Amino acid sequence: MFNGVMKEKLKNAVVGIAGLGGLGSNVAIALARTGVGKLIVADFDKVEPGNLNRQQYFVDQIGKAKVECMIENLRRINPDVKVEGHQVKLTSGNIPEIFSGAQVIAECFDKADAKQMIVETVLGKMKKCAIVSVSGLAGYGKSNAIQTRRISERLILVGDNESGIDLVKVLTAARVAIAANHQANAIVEVILDGEIWES
Repeated sequence: MFNGVMKEKLKNAVVGIAGLGGLGSNVAIALARTGVGKLIVADFDKVEPGNLNRQQYFVDQIGKAKVECMIENLRRINPDVKVEGHQVKLTSGNIPEIFSGAQVIAECFDKADAKQMIVETVLGKMKKCAIVSVSGLAGYGKSNAIQTRRISERLILVGDNESGIDLVKVLTAARVAIAANHQANAIVEVILDGEIWES
């Protein structure tokens, strides 16, 4: 159980989640269950049948916007969590405005160029914000190969750094969830232990 001070820090925290696929949908649910007070979620996509093998949506949500569905699901899990949704494609131009006020952002994109873009944007334009990014989580097995590493004061990297989707060609619910929960755990650690966004 969290003590009163910890609960208050979590309740007052604002976390951004960039992308609501396998990583983002799992991160959002973990943080809502942990008691983070406000989540800012953003994705341009809709739920497709092929998403259901690893993403936190339901069959009756197929065809609906992921943002809309995630807000609905999070409110069922934790009615006290505030969720701000943006159904939009994230760019270096709109990220600082959409995630304004976030202390830390979970990078939950699929493509390497998009991952690089948001990391560079956050580190370059959002001086009071940390980012937890992912590299290498495809395939199955080797659970302990996925690790969390602090790259710099405001950048944390999760993954095994080798098993990209281009090499392995498969994403499994278990391995994606392991990486997502590493992300969520790192975010909680930033909120509770390190006010690195004040540097």
